[in-house]
Amino acid sequence: MSLSDIPEAPENVPPFKGMKIFDGHNDMLYQLWARGDQKGQLYLSDASDNPLCLAHHHCRTGGLAGGLFAIFVPTSIIASGDPLDSTAPLSQRQAFQYTIDMIEIADYLADMHRDRFSLCKNASQAEQAARNGAIAAILHIEGAEAISPSLDELYLLKERGICSIGPLWSRPNIFGQGVPFSFPGSPDQGSGLTRHGKALLKACDETGIVLDVSHLNEAGFWDIANLSDQPLIASHSNAHALCPSPRNLTDAQLDAVAERGGLVGVCFATAYLRPDGARDPDTEIELILRQFDYLITRLGEDHVGFGSDFDGAVLPAGLANPSMLPQLLDAMQDFGFGQPLIRKLCWDNWLGQLA
Repeated sequence: MSLSDIPEAPENVPPFKGMKIFDGHNDMLYQLWARGDQKGQLYLSDASDNPLCLAHHHCRTGGLAGGLFAIFVPTSIIASGDPLDSTAPLSQRQAFQYTIDMIEIADYLADMHRDRFSLCKNASQAEQAARNGAIAAILHIEGAEAISPSLDELYLLKERGICSIGPLWSRPNIFGQGVPFSFPGSPDQGSGLTRHGKALLKACDETGIVLDVSHLNEAGFWDIANLSDQPLIASHSNAHALCPSPRNLTDAQLDAVAERGGLVGVCFATAYLRPDGARDPDTEIELILRQFDYLITRLGEDHVGFGSDFDGAVLPAGLANPSMLPQLLDAMQDFGFGQPLIRKLCWDNWLGQLA
């Protein structure tokens, strides 16, 4: 794809450089909320010391044109202890309020800065946003602690623009069990979906909400595979064969994703890339290329995309923010990926799932 292939943006908005990229996971909204930035000023700021990975100017420089924007309520905000503590309880009422708070940040950006941030619900809206030069943001729930057994909140969240839900983060809730952060380890830890989890699955299928299996344990994964007819989507996971983290998917799971016509978004988090599982920014980008190559071989080139985890994990220093994505695209080409394949991985495959 050449620059001439990219739709022209308005005169006051410079065109994206290189290919458009749709990314399956970032935690920008959580980072804004945690800092009390209700108006998203960090997203709009081009300051060199901006702590946000997903600042708008980084996206424009690197070609990040859209993605699933996660809404995540961390354990540490509600209960004392380590933010990665997977055992501390969450309050559903507080989790729901914090979820709404993050949605309101997204609403404000979309209302007040339409040239930079556009809330979308499907592929055609994302394409239009990209043509207009705005980031196409599709809202996603990471961990369904905000939803009660009645599922009333699910329908309210759908009305507020939620299009995708990962029922579990790496902690248990009323819907099932997420995988822990132990390393090395198998994703086959714990029991499957609870009766509430199966009811949530059915409701998501009926309302057209995409289910995300990232962070879900293997028993829960197979429950979704057996009970839902929808494609299996892992927004930000890698191959367990290359990195034995319980967060990654086994070959059997990958085969199921392929059979169902789903997608896996390659995660840049070093803990899910490195054979030693270290959270170390001194990590070679080549490990990301190996994940892409393995997943393409296992799933086919139409079923792999990006799932960075910007603003949510320790990433390689060479991909510290979206402005560095062109370096990854260059490395993909050097690795032997052709332009048509790179375009699928960057944009087309995700948009196909969201059509």
